[in-house]
Amino acid sequence: MAEKRISIHGQWTNRTVFILAATGSAVGLGNVWKFPYIAGENGGGTFVLVYLLCIALIGIPIMMAEILIGRRGKQSPINTMTALAKEEKRNPGWVWLGWMGVAAGFLILSYYSVIAGWAMSYVFRTAGGMFLGMTADGANSIFSDLVSDPERLLAWHTIFMVMTMIVVARGVKKGLERAVTLLMPLLFGLLVLIVIYSMTTGYFMQGVKFLFTPGPIDGKAILIAMGHAFFTLSLGMGAIMVYGSYLSDEHSITEASILIALADTTVALLAGMAIFPIVFANGLEPGSGPGLIFQTLPIAFGHMQGGTLVGVVFFTLLVFAAWTSAISLIEPAVAYLVENKGVNRIYASVWIGGFTWFVGLGTVFSFNIWEDKTLTVPYLFENLTFFDRLDYLTANIMLPLGGLFIALFAAWVMRKESTQHELKTYPVVYKVWRFLVRYITPVAVIVVFLKAVGAI
Repeated sequence: MAEKRISIHGQWTNRTVFILAATGSAVGLGNVWKFPYIAGENGGGTFVLVYLLCIALIGIPIMMAEILIGRRGKQSPINTMTALAKEEKRNPGWVWLGWMGVAAGFLILSYYSVIAGWAMSYVFRTAGGMFLGMTADGANSIFSDLVSDPERLLAWHTIFMVMTMIVVARGVKKGLERAVTLLMPLLFGLLVLIVIYSMTTGYFMQGVKFLFTPGPIDGKAILIAMGHAFFTLSLGMGAIMVYGSYLSDEHSITEASILIALADTTVALLAGMAIFPIVFANGLEPGSGPGLIFQTLPIAFGHMQGGTLVGVVFFTLLVFAAWTSAISLIEPAVAYLVENKGVNRIYASVWIGGFTWFVGLGTVFSFNIWEDKTLTVPYLFENLTFFDRLDYLTANIMLPLGGLFIALFAAWVMRKESTQHELKTYPVVYKVWRFLVRYITPVAVIVVFLKAVGAI
């Protein structure tokens, strides 16, 4: 019989709050910024269908595994892996999985904060009417001026990190819980407002058809869909694990995981339904790549009726999405310091936040004074800036490996009785989950990993 553990950090008031928190972690720039443009680049409807299938076969099983591990351990990912390896009488070396998750979240936040700063800057630029009558050259120039100014990037990076530290320092109930219960409804509300606006453009159905009408798809697009389905749910970085440690034992992990995946997917699809009609209405290219948000859409906002207001709402939405993700990225490291070093949350938040801010300077400078300072590692990356290296290391190596080993630990290392006790679900549901997480999901994640590192 496993020892009864209680999280020293407290727990979520109810299941709804946990779902909002985990959805906030999952819903980020990847949903609003990345999903629309990769869907646009890969043909729309068929890509979306493959993506949804991958969410079901890869995303949900790993999320269930990560939540159950977190709730079983009731501690930070590092201490959870230590405790569970001991409980299951397995190699204590599994603790490295906790360390890797915490490190991945910390590194991702260091550059995520900088990109979130771009969105914050664009809120004020749009509100000031900077994009009125904007041309393509003008939009590119404004974006280039922003990223080439290290002082301005540093200021926005600092503001965003302070915002994140304030929330985390206040703890589970007063900080994390209050933030997500306020921000997540606002995020959904803002997104719905933009969708409603898109319905007035005269191109709404064209956008919907583009997003949902099946078309030809190639192997490369399938792999991209698999990868995005994995990354969009914030798996493999300890955030979902530590949020799971604050989940009461009576709540269903299966139901919560499905609802989180549905909410995350809904946001991604709504973002597509909001953005594509605007893109088509203004004669823009739906597959215009990463620049869709910061270089293409401002042109549309500058020419449409009420574009200033729509633009402000849109970039505010981006900031909220980034903020809810950021607090989950820093929480595992803060929880570890509180548990192991005996410091209070405020002190821990300042220390971790300050160190994250410092590492983020590398990303700030990657777009300006360090843009010509690149590094090549054979078989891994060539001529990448500091930012590119961090992005490659976390997204292509650390997260897939984290997700893979979370699945393997839950399916092969933990006893069947342990996972059954945590999931508390119908026997047929448990059998399906166990089969997927043992055989199908690991293979799919390995394929994603090999594609990400250029092996296939």
